[in-house]
Amino acid sequence: MAGRGSRLRPHTLTIPKPLIPVAGKPIVHRLVEDIAGVLNQKIDEVAFIIHESFGQKVEEDLIAIAEKLGAKGKIYYQNEALGTGHAIMCAKDSLSGPAVIAYADTLIRADFDLDKTADSVIWVKQVDQPESFGVIHLNNKNEIVELVEKPKEFVSDLAVIGIYYFKEISVLREELQLVLDNNIIHGGEYQINDGIKQMMAKGMKFVPGKVDEWMDCGNKDVTVETNSRMLGFLHNDGEHLVDYDVKLENSTIIPPCYIGKNVILTDAVVGPNVSLGDGTHVFNTIIKNSLVQTHTHIKNAHLDNAMIGNHVSFDGDFTSISIGDYSVLE
Repeated sequence: MAGRGSRLRPHTLTIPKPLIPVAGKPIVHRLVEDIAGVLNQKIDEVAFIIHESFGQKVEEDLIAIAEKLGAKGKIYYQNEALGTGHAIMCAKDSLSGPAVIAYADTLIRADFDLDKTADSVIWVKQVDQPESFGVIHLNNKNEIVELVEKPKEFVSDLAVIGIYYFKEISVLREELQLVLDNNIIHGGEYQINDGIKQMMAKGMKFVPGKVDEWMDCGNKDVTVETNSRMLGFLHNDGEHLVDYDVKLENSTIIPPCYIGKNVILTDAVVGPNVSLGDGTHVFNTIIKNSLVQTHTHIKNAHLDNAMIGNHVSFDGDFTSISIGDYSVLE
């Protein structure tokens, strides 16, 4: 998660993309919890690969995510954008035993049992346009025999989502070390796929794990959409999403919504599919399908498909907006 998330600016100018809240909880926090739920076994350590510039507060927040799962948190740095294979090897001191590798800008909903007989499980999602993704090629035993990037001719409609399980991660570490030592580069970067392909060539068993939902957080529009979808899932799961101390003055909340602590709604209609962070005040406003972070004041607005950062003051009639932290529009 070392990238700065340029496609999600201005929101990533002040906070790394994986720490942006979706439905009231940082993306990476939700991802770690969802993976832990699928694994259904004790997790010893969560290693986060970040850029050194993210700062001490971010590192403390990440360590706290691991500790909430009863695991040790560890921080590694990738200060150059040299690819997924390089990023994984930045954490080589943690690469032993069974492990999951995940890219931290995606969210999932999944319910399946890991195939413990396999050397690796690559998580996939059925997609409508496989030519736009990296996909897997299966044999008649439902084993993965090839990874194909953006196939021009149909191979399968099962796209790789960027979450992998390895029964013994040290094997991948050894193969990726060879990738680095031999300077095997694609697209100017060292790729995890080159290590995986070498494992396959040695006869190791790879199988698919299918997720029910795969949600991207790559840019503003898809992040707002992901917030809406996640709110719907949590609402259907029976989670309580509205803080008990919300102050309602001639206002209505249309679920599903996430409402944080110390929120004040005055002459407002909020929802459906809205997240409001702690300390936010909304006055004379209709807001739906939107994501608002903490300590923001909104008035005289009609918002739909909006994403607003922390400590923002917004007074206006724009509808589909993207405003970063500490902005004032009045």
